[in-house]
Amino acid sequence: MMIAGDQKRYCMLMAVRDSDYVKKAYGGYFNVFLKAFAEEGEQWDLFRVVDGEFPEIDDLHKYHGFVISGSPSDAYGNEIWILKLCFLLQTLDAMEKKVLGICFGHQVLCRALGGKVGKAYGGWDLGLRKIRIVEDFPLRRFFGILEEIPPSLTIIKCHQDEVWEVPLGAEVIAFSEQTGVEMFVLSDHILGIQGHPEYTKDILYNIIDRLANDSSINKEFAEAAKSRMEIDEPDRKFLVKICKNFLKYGEIISPP
Repeated sequence: MMIAGDQKRYCMLMAVRDSDYVKKAYGGYFNVFLKAFAEEGEQWDLFRVVDGEFPEIDDLHKYHGFVISGSPSDAYGNEIWILKLCFLLQTLDAMEKKVLGICFGHQVLCRALGGKVGKAYGGWDLGLRKIRIVEDFPLRRFFGILEEIPPSLTIIKCHQDEVWEVPLGAEVIAFSEQTGVEMFVLSDHILGIQGHPEYTKDILYNIIDRLANDSSINKEFAEAAKSRMEIDEPDRKFLVKICKNFLKYGEIISPP
């Protein structure tokens, strides 16, 4: 199917299966992303890469941008779908297509493009985390026109893996006391974010409960993560705007 007129078309690469809660509350993770990033008049196509669904190589040129979701899988794993996803991301990079990677997507972008990822040295990062924007970095040139960009932003986090080393030529644009690479950019078309700008608090509450119930985290850690969420709010609106400006509007110019 070709793009009609000026209609923008985006590709969602879903690396996670829907939880029962998200299916019941939102109709699936795809709808969570649509609610956060999609605008009227756009076409968004879903490919469940975790189940082996991928866009055809000959169709890649039809898309204005690509988004890779989070996943409970390891970005450094060697499952067939992860290796196929890495090849796809290398192809998109060569085509200079805009690609936004979130959590697992952020990590697998790094891996595919020559960086290093692995288990987080600090263990689980779960709940709300304040990330710091690199000083003197020309963010407006990367994300189009934005209001004043604060020196730090609070984002929802849920990961036990992390980026150890960004690809050659990439620049780290945000970090935290827990994670050295919270956001990175590469050239004018790649953006990785370790946190979840698309998540709402209720989604994270449910994930924390599920992780505690299956003993992935202990109950005390779970309660501490939830209690921190009760006294602070994520800068979700601003973080979503950064993602949308990158995908849709920002004409990115490499800094001098």
